[in-house]
Amino acid sequence: MNILLWVVQVALAVLSFAGGAYKVFSFDELAKMPATGALPRAGWGALGGFEMVCAVLLIVPAATKWMPVLTPFAAAALALESLALAGVYSRYSLKLTATNPLVWVVAMALMAAFVAYGRYALRPVA
Repeated sequence: MNILLWVVQVALAVLSFAGGAYKVFSFDELAKMPATGALPRAGWGALGGFEMVCAVLLIVPAATKWMPVLTPFAAAALALESLALAGVYSRYSLKLTATNPLVWVVAMALMAAFVAYGRYALRPVA
């Protein structure tokens, strides 16, 4: 279970960091989507920064065993943020295609919830 949690944690951290960096540094590309109008540019930038911080907190505290309780908190925060984004994206499209961001944020929310529960209850980092 520990190995599975680490694999999911790393995958979630990579997805979160990439998504956060995209929101912060490639807003012009993001602005082409209809759902972008739900938040101002600064809001998307703040969400991107939040995702990048959570991505770091998914790995560093657990790997260094310095305040490992931050890992499940970061995962839970990412799950809540992903569910909120899923609500925003679902207002614009419910199609199940790879180009729909709704599919990706729901997958990230499920992964983050699994990591939060796994690192809190199943296999905490000691």
